[in-house]
Amino acid sequence: MAKDTVRYPDELVEEIQGLVDDGVFESKSEFHRFAAEYVLNLLRPDRDPSTFSYRELKRELEIDERHREELLDADGGRPFLEAVIVVRQHGLRGEYEAAEAYIEENYDATDRECILLEELLGNYRGTPAPPRRRDRDAGRANSNSG
Repeated sequence: MAKDTVRYPDELVEEIQGLVDDGVFESKSEFHRFAAEYVLNLLRPDRDPSTFSYRELKRELEIDERHREELLDADGGRPFLEAVIVVRQHGLRGEYEAAEAYIEENYDATDRECILLEELLGNYRGTPAPPRRRDRDAGRANSNSG
């Protein structure tokens, strides 16, 4: 079995440890294996999970197909998780304009998904997300009226 070293923020480690302490998962390793399988299964539904007791854990956690649809089609048809991946890839590469163009092409500025993607992109820039298009336009209108 391959072993990778992955670094997580302390807050995330504490949350995962809390799930272990509460008995939801037997160990942090079990959580990480389950989480990886779950995300892969969301992105590739035809993939057969190979982690021991994945299906049992999924059933115990009461995760069903309804959750998959909520996560992937939260914005009315475009798979949101795929959009997160695209924005993240652009952000990691420093391709901020490409990420902005992707968001603007696929989402209305008032969509909650748009707001979340802009916030995600802001994390890669190291700064808060810029004001949404509607906010910028309103600011311009207010400055022209004075």
